[in-house]
Parts: sequence; structure tokens; C-alpha cells
Amino acid sequence: MATRPTSDRVREALFSVLTAEGWIGDDEPRALRILDLYAGSGALALEAVSRGATDSVLVEQSRDALAAISENVRALDVATIVRVLGKRVEKALVELEATSERFEVVFLDPPYELVARPAFAEVLSSAARRVAPGGVLVLEHASSDGPPTVAELDLDRSRRYGDTALAFYRPRS
Repeated sequence: MATRPTSDRVREALFSVLTAEGWIGDDEPRALRILDLYAGSGALALEAVSRGATDSVLVEQSRDALAAISENVRALDVATIVRVLGKRVEKALVELEATSERFEVVFLDPPYELVARPAFAEVLSSAARRVAPGGVLVLEHASSDGPPTVAELDLDRSRRYGDTALAFYRPRS
């Protein structure tokens, strides 16, 4: 109960956009790596896996959420393609940067109050550097706040769903 899961309506809309734009779920087999920051129950990454993602990294620090992720991964029998990092997002991003790992889809679903804090700009910038060329970063945030500017990315679109907004960013060319 400590997490704020993405509603079914928002998750459905998110995956409709990702599918329509060819970021996920197309019929051509290809490596599709997912990074899910502030993963909560892991629902976003696990949905991506169900739609053909070949590799997912989920980052979450809450013990209760990690237990939910473990149970969901076990129930779906996807442990071979899902890696869970039980740590703070900032620390995980430093480790991922050291390995130069890049992802076609990066999800960020932080507590909404974090998005407006000045320190979140560095998290967003670090996450932006993990997006592969041609990939997408999706930030879930409060619809009462506009999508933040990210120096490394261009805002492709923003959609509102009640108190939730989704901002889709593409890497700058």
C-alpha cells in the first residue's frame, strides 16, 4: 500500500501510445530492453515483457514493493529476462552509467512530489542518458504540473488522464 500503482486506464493508454509509435509490441523480432525506475509492483516492465520485451531492469527500494515484484516475476515465470535492483534509483543509475547500459524504453514513475524538486532534475538527466538511440523515456507525473524540461531529450508529447500525466521524451539527434 506504500506505492501508488499506475491505474489500468493510464497503463492501457501508455501501451497504446508505445505500440502505435512502434516502440514496443511490433511484430518484428528485435532486442527490446526496458528500464523501470521507481518500479513499485513492476507492472509497467512486466506488461512490456508480456508484449515482447527481451530484457528488463526494475529498480525499487521499498522492501514491500520488492516482495511484490519477486512474487509477480515468479508467477509470470520471467526471472530469466527480469533483473531487479533493490536500491535507490540514484544509486542504480550511477551503476548503470558505469556499465554503459542503454534501454529502448525507460519508465519513470516516481512519487509525484519528487518531480517538482530541484534534485529530481539530475535523476531525470541521468535516466535520459540511459535511453538508446530511437528509444523513449516516459515520465508519469501529476497532471497539475507541466512536464519538466530535460536537456538531453525532446518532449514528444504529453497526455493527461485525470490527476496523472504521461510525458514522452525522445533522445535529441
